[in-house]
Amino acid sequence: MKPFVRRQKNDGNDAEAICTAARQPHMRFVPKKSIEQQDIQALHRARQRLVNHRTAVVSQIRGLLLDRGLAFGKSITRARRMIPEILSDLDNELTDLAREAIGELHDLLQDLDRRIASFDKKIDRVFRQSEVCQRIAKVKGVGPKTATAVVAAIGDGTEFKNGRHLSAWLGLVPRRHSSGDKRVLLGISKRGSQHLRTLLVHGGRAVVRTAGNKTDPINQWVNQLRERRGYNRAAVAVANKNARIIWAVLRTGEAYGSAR
Repeated sequence: MKPFVRRQKNDGNDAEAICTAARQPHMRFVPKKSIEQQDIQALHRARQRLVNHRTAVVSQIRGLLLDRGLAFGKSITRARRMIPEILSDLDNELTDLAREAIGELHDLLQDLDRRIASFDKKIDRVFRQSEVCQRIAKVKGVGPKTATAVVAAIGDGTEFKNGRHLSAWLGLVPRRHSSGDKRVLLGISKRGSQHLRTLLVHGGRAVVRTAGNKTDPINQWVNQLRERRGYNRAAVAVANKNARIIWAVLRTGEAYGSAR
């Protein structure tokens, strides 16, 4: 409502701004979500909170160890392997007090791993119980987490006119800077749900990484795109294409092969 609020913010001005915005011909409203959608979103948001916390814990452990001249890669897998080895090595430069502090953080990391795995199981259970999610997951680069997150966010996709509108809502289309007859396309807009966009881009990276020498039309398109535009742009292009396919699957109610 901020663009329509006049003068200072108070209840009267807010109510007037709401009425003004509601009368605009191109105003878009957020659709009401069902209880099931809210429950699935709660799972994803709680899981993401734990993932962010785990990343922060690993970063703090790396920082504390770097102060003592002990370094390892940024990979979470590398952290799980190296931290116990460093803590068990009594010949390094860690003091007893520092070793205890890092050991407590490592225990917290393991606890976060267990909690995240618990949420993964709950999301997988929701996925197995949803026929719509299973249809979406037949798209290459879309797994249980992406499928359930999409259904929780957009339902059956009726709020979007076509697949491109969905990909634009997700921030997967180029930003535009135009004036007169000059049109400039920039990087992707990165608008909308960061969580959904991240899941789709990660899925796109998986498709690009595994395309290799496969000869089917989709993988040939991915390989050619990677050669022309590079790995990252190809991954975003796959994410954009998947968003459009997902919209088609949701709107038609058909399987992926039929809706493509």
